[in-house]
Parts: sequence; structure tokens; C-alpha cells
Amino acid sequence: MTAVKRIDPGPRLSEASVLGDRIHCSGMVPEDTSTDISDQVRQVLGEIDSLLAKGGSDKTKILTAVIWLADIRDFAAMNEIWDAWVVPGQTPARATVEAKLTDPRMKAEIMVVAAI
Repeated sequence: MTAVKRIDPGPRLSEASVLGDRIHCSGMVPEDTSTDISDQVRQVLGEIDSLLAKGGSDKTKILTAVIWLADIRDFAAMNEIWDAWVVPGQTPARATVEAKLTDPRMKAEIMVVAAI
């Protein structure tokens, strides 16, 4: 059995877990929640880029993504930023849902699983 590698483990969760040829990232959230949906999504995608790099992967290898929006009316604005970030022809399977997030100022949270 392959050992599990934890990336940035904390007392409650690890930012990501690597097993075999997969990296499972925790839900990434924006650091600055005082900004609009577009900026918050940019922040989150930047965090995902950084986390994937720590695990030996990148956005071209994302297999699945789950996006939670505090307000589904932000769907088009989120997609505008997402579409500029993903690599054409390398887009993952994805689900987007509206959900109450842990901080009422947060507008988006994104979780991905990627190949290494």
C-alpha cells in the first residue's frame, strides 16, 4: 500500500492529501473576503494553482472540481474567471451549487482532485 502524503496538515484538516497518482485538495477559499465574486474566485484559483504545485500537479491535470457559490446569481461572473483560468481541452468534470458558506462574506469555495 502506498503511503498517504499530507500537504500543509493542520489540527483539523490538511490542505491536500496525495495517494498514488492523485492529489485531493480541500475546499479553497479566498483570503480577502472584502472583495467581489470575480476577485474572490481569482484568489481561490491562485490558491489551487499553488497547492497543486506543492503536490506535483497543475490545473491541466484536474479531474474533478466542485464549486460552491454563496449566491447562484454569481454563476456567470464566476464562470468568466474560471473560463479564463482553465486550459482549453483540459477542462475537468465539474459541479457548481449554491450553498451557505462558513463565512457570510465568502462568495465561493472550490475543491479539486487532480492527477499527478
